Amino acid sequence: MEPQASKTYRVATIGSPRGLKGEVRLIIHTDNPTHRLAPGAVLETDPDVGLVTVADLTHRQDQWYARFEEYPDRTAVEGLVHTTLKAPGVPEADAWYADELVGLTVQGIDARPFGTVVGLEHYPAQDLLIVEEPTGTHTMVPFVKDIVLQVDPDRGVVVVDPPGGLFTAERHGQ
Repeated sequence: MEPQASKTYRVATIGSPRGLKGEVRLIIHTDNPTHRLAPGAVLETDPDVGLVTVADLTHRQDQWYARFEEYPDRTAVEGLVHTTLKAPGVPEADAWYADELVGLTVQGIDARPFGTVVGLEHYPAQDLLIVEEPTGTHTMVPFVKDIVLQVDPDRGVVVVDPPGGLFTAERHGQ
């Protein structure tokens, strides 16, 4: 399953301005900011304030900063704070967009169902699948190869080998 060409995905959120030349701090939502936010990249905005073109992207002290051609100074860029930058999806090996995962059945290696994927959250250490169990409990499953063994959208399943006690049914011996 490839990302939909007509669908856009969030790649960053604009944070506070820095300096007088229109530079802003970015909160990154992509695994590949140097590609997705490369100078010359044209991005959609949410809320829609028009397209923005990345003029410069830098990484300093674990923070990402950008300037945009349409916003040449601090005063101009201040109105963009909290704006989400969006770009069309691109296929990447072993990378998944949340909308490709939501709705898939999560099952163990023995085909025992654990629930349904309802979300994907990004954390610094790893991504987490949010699985709604039949009880309604939401369980965070580390999206790492040792636990998530297979994602098969064609079959509608995610196969997991969870550590003991991760899911409610396991904790209650069911």
